[in-house]
Amino acid sequence: MTDIFDKCRNFTIVKQLMESGIYPYFKELESEQAPEITIKGKKFIMFGSNNYLGLANDPRMKQAAIDAVKKFGTGVAGSRFLNGNTVLHMELERKLAAFKGREAAIIYATGYQMNLGVIAALVGKGDFAVIDKLDHASILDGCRLSQGEIRRFKHNNPADLERVLKEIGPRHGKLVIVDGVFSMEGDIAPIPELSRICRKYGARFMVDDAHASGVLGKRGHGTCEHFGLTRKEVDLVVGTCSKSFASVGGFAAGDADIIHYIQHLSRSMIFSAALPPASVAAISKAIDIIDAEPERIKKLWDNSKYLMKRFGDMGLNTGETQTPIIPVVIGDNEKTFRLWRMLYDHGLFTNPVVSPAVPPKRSLLRVVATATHTREQLDRALNIFEACAKKVLKKKPAVLVK
Repeated sequence: MTDIFDKCRNFTIVKQLMESGIYPYFKELESEQAPEITIKGKKFIMFGSNNYLGLANDPRMKQAAIDAVKKFGTGVAGSRFLNGNTVLHMELERKLAAFKGREAAIIYATGYQMNLGVIAALVGKGDFAVIDKLDHASILDGCRLSQGEIRRFKHNNPADLERVLKEIGPRHGKLVIVDGVFSMEGDIAPIPELSRICRKYGARFMVDDAHASGVLGKRGHGTCEHFGLTRKEVDLVVGTCSKSFASVGGFAAGDADIIHYIQHLSRSMIFSAALPPASVAAISKAIDIIDAEPERIKKLWDNSKYLMKRFGDMGLNTGETQTPIIPVVIGDNEKTFRLWRMLYDHGLFTNPVVSPAVPPKRSLLRVVATATHTREQLDRALNIFEACAKKVLKKKPAVLVK
């Protein structure tokens, strides 16, 4: 007789990492998401956060959340479909729609739930979801949850997208879904070219702006602003509220009739409790701050460019990044974990990323400097990085030559 729990008892790879002292995950932070954090009483420079604009610990964000708790309580105790829809949720949706230049928007409890709910609602029997091979796991899982078929095209390759759409043909509904910014390596999808091909073959186009909101475009409004596109070129813009918006949640923005349909068919929204008022108020305040303080976006990019130059001077491979997400590509899992551990021991918090989050032999350390890091903090972190990289990587050309 097969015991379904056997796989759990035989799952030993993580235990081996723990025993060897290089297990990097589930660290217990004792402080807020700031340029420097505390773990077990020790200070770390935080180079592993998606708090791009530094709003997660902004006093105005905290006050907005506190005020919402005082008026609306800690939770809404139900789905928005029934009793959990407040005036805060409706106001935020109007702000999100305006921020993305769309007619309407809908807010979810998480970005993951958003991709599950939006894709499953739109892609039905006989339809096709067409995705980039490196799209986020939540996009793939949303496709799996739908009743349609899944097709993939080569990463950031418009010609391969055209091949896939041509094979599907005109008789089927088609939704092409890509990340605007790819979360591990920081490259930007060629949205104008992909949009042109979608229009040519009658496919609808959805862009996930999770790592583009607050980052790309002069005002931080995302990939469409970055490329100068309108809703005619991109049908649906979605994203998360856990990065630049410094809270939690997910959103979709598009034409009013599309959002209305999703609102009434999206199971992950209808059958989940609504986002708590404190989170809704914080996201709303974040949008206000981003629109009022574009200098935050400039500071984010200035810090990122400084890091990139210094990494280049060290001879490190930073891949094809075009954004403040900086991958230090190592390629060997063991060396990636060893370098992470040495950096950690010296007070620098980074994120080690291995397959399946990245392709095999593409392991990396994901590094992000936020808008609120000081130059002194960057220099201190870079000195640590350089010393540790020399010891672990030992100047192997395949690793160190960009």
